[in-house]
Order: sequence, then C-alpha cells, then structure tokens
Amino acid sequence: MDATLKFCGASGTVTGSCYLVQTAGHRFLVDCGLFQGTKTIKALNYGDFPFDPASIDFALLTHAHIDHAGLLPKLYKHGFRGKTYMTAATQDLLSAMLPDSGHIQEMDVMNLNRRNARRGKPQIEPIYTQKDAEACQQHFEPVDYEQWLDIGGIRVKYWNAGHILGSASIEIEVPSDKPDEQSLRLLWSGDLGPNHKLFHPDPGAASDYDYVISESTYGGRTRPVVTSDEKRQILLEEIQTALKGEGLLLIPAFAVERTQELLADILILQKRGELRNVPIFLDSPLAIKATEVFKKHAASLEDIADHLDDINTEHIRFTESVEESKAINRIKSGAIIMAGSGMCDAGRIRHHIKNHMWNSNTTLLLVGYQAEGSLGRLLLNGARKVRIQGEEIQIRGKVKQIETYSGHADENELIDWIRDRKPIRHGLYLCHGEQEASEALKAALVADGMHEALISIPTIDDEVRLSRAGRPDFFANVKHRLKKADMVGWDAHNEFAELQIDLKEAFEQLADEKSRRALARKIKRVLEEK
Repeated sequence: MDATLKFCGASGTVTGSCYLVQTAGHRFLVDCGLFQGTKTIKALNYGDFPFDPASIDFALLTHAHIDHAGLLPKLYKHGFRGKTYMTAATQDLLSAMLPDSGHIQEMDVMNLNRRNARRGKPQIEPIYTQKDAEACQQHFEPVDYEQWLDIGGIRVKYWNAGHILGSASIEIEVPSDKPDEQSLRLLWSGDLGPNHKLFHPDPGAASDYDYVISESTYGGRTRPVVTSDEKRQILLEEIQTALKGEGLLLIPAFAVERTQELLADILILQKRGELRNVPIFLDSPLAIKATEVFKKHAASLEDIADHLDDINTEHIRFTESVEESKAINRIKSGAIIMAGSGMCDAGRIRHHIKNHMWNSNTTLLLVGYQAEGSLGRLLLNGARKVRIQGEEIQIRGKVKQIETYSGHADENELIDWIRDRKPIRHGLYLCHGEQEASEALKAALVADGMHEALISIPTIDDEVRLSRAGRPDFFANVKHRLKKADMVGWDAHNEFAELQIDLKEAFEQLADEKSRRALARKIKRVLEEK
C-alpha cells in the first residue's frame, strides 16, 4: 500500500513540527506545533492549515514542547474532533503548557491591539485562547511506551526519545491491502535527546524501516562529551563570572526540563559549598507547574527524586503572580533570575531583558537552541540594540551561551541513532533543522557510508509518495506557503527593525538641525521614488 506524506512544518526550519500522512483509508498527523522565529515564519501560525482540520482522523504527538504541540488547540478550534495520542507524561505537561500558551497569546494580542488602536491599524485575534487550549484536551488519549496500539488498522508504537519527560519517537505500520505484501514501516524520530542526559535513558527504537523522518537540529555541530560534574563546573564558572562585582544573572530557560535540570545542578553546587547561596528567582508559573508534573512521574526518570526535593529549598523564590514578577525588578545585583521563554521570544524574560540588559553588570546566559530570527538568536549574534514590544532597548550587558544543557542530540549522536535504525530501505528525510544544519548532517551520513540518493531534505509543504516498491517521488506543482529564501536568516521585519535603530542613531549623531533636516529630506526623496 502506498501512502503520501506532506511536510507541513519543521522542514527547512526548526519549529512548527507537523506532518500529514494519507493512506487509502486514513488521514492523520504526526505533531501539530507552533512556528517560532522570524515574523515571516510566525505568520504561518495565523494562516490556514495546508489541510482541512475536520478531515483528519487522529493525531500522534511526539512530545509536549510548543513547537510540536502548540497548534493543537487551533486544530480543534477549526474542526478536528479525533483523538490525539501521546504519553501520559506528555498529557500531564500539556495540561499546563497549552493553557499557558493560550494565555500568552491573548496577552500579546491585547498589547498589540492597544498599540494598533493608537496607530489606526486593524485589530487582530489570537491564534487561540486559554479556553480553546483547555477544551481540546478532552480528546487526548495516553499511551504506553513500547506497546503496539491499533488505530483503525494503523499500528503505532512509542519509543522513549530521551529528550524531555514523556518524549517519544513514533513507529508506524501502514497495512497493505494485498494479503501477501508486508506493511509499510515508518519512523518519526521526534526530538532526540543527547546520550547520558540527566533524568533519561539514551534514545532508542527498533530497526529495519522503509522510511525514517529524523530531526537534524544540531547537524554540523558536536559537543564535547562531559560528565555531570564537568557540566556543573562549566555552569559554576559562568555563574561566578556573572555575579562577580555584584552582577545580575538572567537565564532564559525552557520551562520543561531545562529549568528543572539547571535548578538541580545549581542547588548541588550550593550544597557542596562551591557556589554561595545567592537568591534564585524562578519567574515562570509554567515552570513551577511543570516541576509538579516531574514529581508525579519521578518513578519513570533516572536520578531525580533527590533533585526534586532540593528544588523546594528556601533559596529558590517562586514568583507566580504578575505583581511578584514586577517586584523582581527592584533586584539589581547578586541574584539569579530564571524566566521563560528559552528563546526570549515570549513570556517574562523579555521584561527582565528590558529592565536589566542596559546595565553592563547584567549577564544573559543562553542555555538552549536559539531559532533563526528569535530575540535570543539576535542577542547571541551580537545585537547591541533590539526592539521589544515596540520599544528600543540598548544592550550593554554580556550575552553568553553554554551548550552542555542542550536537550538535543549533536551530530555524532544523530548519526549513531540513524545508524542503529538501519536498514532504511527507501528514504531518510532530514527535518527539524535549518538548511545548513540538515545539509551538514546529510554530508556526514554519506561520509559514514549511507547512500546519498536515500537522503532528502524537504522544505515546508513538500509532498512525497511513500511506497515499498521503490524510491519515493516528490510531487510537482505543490503550493508552498513560504519560499526557501524566506526561512533563511533575518526576514524583512528584522532588517527594518535594525534600520530603524541605525537610522535613529545616525540622526541623533548629526551635529546640527540643518544636517538632520537634510538627512530627513534625502530619506523622503528615496521613499517618493518608490
């Protein structure tokens, strides 16, 4: 039996994971995630799905991260009524994460509409609301690892992916309509965790597939192999450097897993006396709720019980309300503030950046992947001025990054995982990566002995026919919502924001009123010529 696969997201880019599979009798999704990064990419969240949500029979979810699950409420809002299958831990995490996402979108749209009203621009609606996010969960169905599940003849098995709590790679068997023909065997990697990650076993799955769809986030990049103690020493050095001379440390942390892992290591360092007991503010209601989910599922994780008990220490101050969060602004030095989101694109970390990064005594420590066009990526690339919620912010603080806490496998670990899935008979698709990363991973796999013709790097909305009879064919004349060029580097919005900052700076540096008026006239003439 043939099937078709449409790459609806996380193809040529890292976020928006979503794949549509169609067989003779079924239409189903693997993941339905939110797009993050540039405004051009994020605009896809507001547009129509490249399929009719009401026509989807069911959905399979790899894990709870918003770039994999964040559009499920929109899917239900627009007519999907099937079940979404996921691990029990993923379901528990989403009970907090999706309503939080809906609330953030409502607040962001409210603030944007306030500015639009003053500018005479039309009002917009949020992608979905907190109420939508709560309603869609009525259709969630928990599954166990390594147990076959039959969904109307489609067989599904979840494997631990070692990425975050509840994360999975998903094996799918599509039965043939011919009695003497074997099922079509597919495998989605989901996001793969690094080997020897705190809390999780190494990622795994079976072997011998017709097609494998693999993430490629860290293609072209390798990390040194470090022990848990070596990792803590790297963190200790960054913290001590940041706090030296009464400095202030901001850590944008992903609420699920990264926050809990960082807190556990900071508290271990304090308990050993290697790090002084500075105040730690966890300014993330979602991270606080996620920690409770970790406690519920502690038995399924490795080496976690003691760490979770430590997180209740008096040295950590949980700030849930907006008022408590604003009160942190009075802290100018000698503290660690952890807040979401991990890419600095949403949540409370943006307010802390606005309030503190103008000060050279502040350090922003990035501990996770920063998508192209995200605020975190701009800061990492050395931007000295940025715009946050329409306000220009001078960046005088230091921006640092450590990758030892990454939740993703590096290139060597990706190659090892793919090698263990062989034979891969008809096709390997490298997704969930920027183009450069996917190309690097492809080259490394070819060097490792994999036939180049087996490896493809799709882009958003590409569609391919999957068959056991031979090499898959990409469909011609497919309508793409974005061009490849739109997904690489900065978009026009980033360029324009930088131009505004540069123009204002150049204008202010001119010596007199005459020079400023002359510059303004030149710009007007250029615009009139358009």
